[in-house]
Amino acid sequence: MSRSAHPAGPRHADVLPEGHYTAPAADLNVLDPKVWSRTVDRDERGVVTVGGIGVDALAEEFGTPAYFLDETDFRARCRAWAEAFGKDADVFYAGKAFLSRAVVRWLKEEGLNLDVCSGGELATALSAGMPAERIAFHGNNKSEEEIRTAVEAGVGRIVLDSFQEIVRVAHTAQSLGKRQRVQIRVTVGVEAHTHEFIATAHEDQKFGIALAGGQAAEAVRRALKLDGLELIGIHSHIGSQIFDMAGFEVSARRVVQLLAEVRDEHGVELPEIDLGGGLGIAYTSEDDPREPHEIAKALGEIVTRECGAAGLTTPRISVEPGRAIVGPTAFTLYRVGTVKPLEGLRTYVSVDGGMSDNIRTALYDAEYSVSLVSRTSDAAPMLSRVVGKHCESGDIVVRDAFLPADVAPGDLIAVPATGAYCRSMASNYNHALRPPVVAVREGEARVIVRRETEEDLLRLDVG
Repeated sequence: MSRSAHPAGPRHADVLPEGHYTAPAADLNVLDPKVWSRTVDRDERGVVTVGGIGVDALAEEFGTPAYFLDETDFRARCRAWAEAFGKDADVFYAGKAFLSRAVVRWLKEEGLNLDVCSGGELATALSAGMPAERIAFHGNNKSEEEIRTAVEAGVGRIVLDSFQEIVRVAHTAQSLGKRQRVQIRVTVGVEAHTHEFIATAHEDQKFGIALAGGQAAEAVRRALKLDGLELIGIHSHIGSQIFDMAGFEVSARRVVQLLAEVRDEHGVELPEIDLGGGLGIAYTSEDDPREPHEIAKALGEIVTRECGAAGLTTPRISVEPGRAIVGPTAFTLYRVGTVKPLEGLRTYVSVDGGMSDNIRTALYDAEYSVSLVSRTSDAAPMLSRVVGKHCESGDIVVRDAFLPADVAPGDLIAVPATGAYCRSMASNYNHALRPPVVAVREGEARVIVRRETEEDLLRLDVG
C-alpha cells in the first residue's frame, strides 16, 4: 500500500487552531508508558506489541475494531491495590468500569472484592464464582427482584440509596429470615473532578441521602430500628477522574462528623467507612495519577486524624477503584479507512469503529491519546481528528491529536486507556456490532467477550 503523504492542515504550534490537543511529541513513534499498559512495546519492525504479540497479528486473528486487555497489567494493578491497603481495609473493584466472567475470576484470584450495580452485574459475578460475601450491591433504584436476589445470594453489603430502599431491603430480608448487612450512601456536599472540588451545593443529584438538613442522620435512625438490617457503615462517593486528595479530606471529615453524631445519639460506633472510587488515570501525557500506595497512605491518614479528633475508633476503610485498575490495561485497535484533509484546519482520520465502541468523547468531551501502531513513521506531525463511521457529526474518538502526516488507509491506529467504560457503554448505534474483548498474556491471546454478529442483532429482533 502506498505511504505517500496526504495534504494536511497546519502542523506547527504557532498556526494551530484552538483545540484540546497538546504540542506534538518529539517522536510520534515513542509510546508514553503513562497511557499504555505495562507490556506494550514496539518490536524491531516498528509494530506495537502487547504481551509479546504484534497488533498486526492480533488484527489478522480478531479483526478490528477490538479491545485488547493486558491481563498481566490488570493482575498487577489488582495486587498493587490489595497490597497498598492491606488486610485491615477492603478494596472493591467497581464492576461498572468493565465486567466479564474472566475479570471476576482474576479479581477473585488476586484477592479483591467486587461491587455491582445491577442484576446483570450480580449475575455475572455469581456465575463466575465470586463469593457473595465479597460483593457489594450499589444502585439508586434497585428493583424488588434485584434486592431479593442479592439478599438470597448473601451479598456482603447492600448500599442503601434512599428512604424507600431502607424499607424495601429490610422487608425483603425479614421475609427471607435474614439480617442484611448494609451501608447508607451519604451525599456530603462535595464534588471532586480532577483538580477542582466545590464543597457546597452538590446535594442536587440522584445518588445518596443528603447530609444537609439531617436527612442522613434520619436514615441512620430508621436503619438501626429495623430488624432486617445490620447497619455496618457509611458510604460516600465524591466524583470521578480525581487526582487531588483535597475533596476526600472534606468528605472524610463530614462522614466522621456523622459517625460521631451516631455515637452520641445511639451509643453505636459504626465499624466501616467507604470512601468510594473515582481515582483518575492518565488518558494523555498531561495527566498525573497517584499510585495506589500514595492513595492508601493519604486516605488512611485523613480518616485516622479525623477520627482521633472526634474521639472515635478508626473504622475499617473501603475503596472502590474501577477505572484506576482496568482503564490503563486496555487499548482499542482500529483500522484507518478514509483520510480527509481540511485545508487550514486539521485532517480527519476515519476508522472502522467510533461512538458505538467509545461514547465518552461525545458524552463527556473526554480526551484520549492515539498512535500509529502498525509501523513507525518519520513523517511530520499532522493535527488530526480521529472519527468513527457512524451517521453523527459528534462521532469523534479523539478530538485533536497528532499523527504522522503519511497515515493512510489500511494503517492500524490505537487509542490507549480504553479499558474502563468503553465496552461497558458500547452500543449498537447504526446497528454496529460491539467489538470483542481479547485478553493478552505472555504470548497468548484469547477472546473473553466475543464480537457480536449480525445473527445476534437479528435474533433479538422478533418483530
